[in-house]
Amino acid sequence: MKIYTKTGDKGTTALFGGTRVPKHHIRIDSYGTVDELNSHIGLIRDQDIDTHSKQILINIQDKLFTVGAILATDPEKAILKNGKERLNIPKISKEDIEILECEMDVMNEELPQMTHFVLPGGHQTVSFCHIARCVCRRAERLASALNDIEPFLPEALTYLNRLSDYLFVLARKLSKDLHADEVKWIPTKHS
Repeated sequence: MKIYTKTGDKGTTALFGGTRVPKHHIRIDSYGTVDELNSHIGLIRDQDIDTHSKQILINIQDKLFTVGAILATDPEKAILKNGKERLNIPKISKEDIEILECEMDVMNEELPQMTHFVLPGGHQTVSFCHIARCVCRRAERLASALNDIEPFLPEALTYLNRLSDYLFVLARKLSKDLHADEVKWIPTKHS
């Protein structure tokens, strides 16, 4: 399989189902941002972190490919007139979302209670988590805007929302594991 096809040389690309759209289309921006997020998650996974977190991150990367496939599918081409699925696109399940919630609950049991916002940073690995969290929020905003125009599987949007929360809690857990300072944001008072 060749990597280059030359079909996008004029600024369009094909969705799953064959529909061609401009490369600046919100659908492309949505799944492109999910792809960017997936790369940031890979960067976190490449750090010196615990094996369990690495396994969860691999699962998340797999689910992000699923979210990307959902976002890259032309909804008009996904379903046949008889209501059956035309394309074999995977789904995000409630169980996928519950895995993130369970992981957050377990991590939070070991963390000090939050009393303030936390400044991103303290350790390079923790910073990678915060960057991924911000990219996840951007992916969620774009996907939400796309959903207003062309609705898609609601669990995909919920997954992105929950994942940004997970990445925040993971950043806090890694701060603890790496003995990094967690700096509270205390607004500066002007005199």
